Amino acid sequence: MRILLVEDDATLAGAIARALRAENFAVDIAPDGEDGGHLGSTEIYDAVVLDLGLPKRDGWSILREWRAEGRTMPVLILTARDGWSEKVEGFKAGADDFMTKPFRVEELVMRLRASVRRAAGHAATRIVSGPLTFESQTGVFELDGLPLKLTAFEWRVLSCLALRAGTVVERSQLIERVYEGDADVDSNTLDVIVWRLRKKLGPAMIETVRGRGYELTGKRE
Repeated sequence: MRILLVEDDATLAGAIARALRAENFAVDIAPDGEDGGHLGSTEIYDAVVLDLGLPKRDGWSILREWRAEGRTMPVLILTARDGWSEKVEGFKAGADDFMTKPFRVEELVMRLRASVRRAAGHAATRIVSGPLTFESQTGVFELDGLPLKLTAFEWRVLSCLALRAGTVVERSQLIERVYEGDADVDSNTLDVIVWRLRKKLGPAMIETVRGRGYELTGKRE
């Protein structure tokens, strides 16, 4: 899963990014409204954390522009402005959630996970695909009831597939959601990650759909 963080406070942005990366998220940071608006319009993100009081462009105008462009990723507004009118304006602009500063990073992580899950069409937190279970609110995978140990890249790929189990996820979409914007990605890296996941899950659990991408089937054989 890949998150866009639009926050001009470098110290706060760094702390949020570290917390999200510790939970296996890929994070791109935009320090002002101009960069944030551009990234949100041109890249694929599972969710966005958006400050309102930004240099160059304010968060409201960015969010309105994204929604006018048809960008549907969940957006959580994170701001020091705690007035009711600001919240109303944010939701009118197309926000999915709202948090005020100061806040607990743990709550931010949980809210982001919930937003991503709902955006993928899941009401329940527990997602089951054959012997594989994904507890989306904690980020824990289990295989046959036992915790599954995954690297950060493996977790990102498998979580994307699990949220869309039974459908084909295109290679380009997986790559967009797994790597941060400045990553130097080799064309074979995704294949290596999928190969490692098949060794842990069973070869039939992830099907290659030639010319398109991968599908989590839920089948052991």
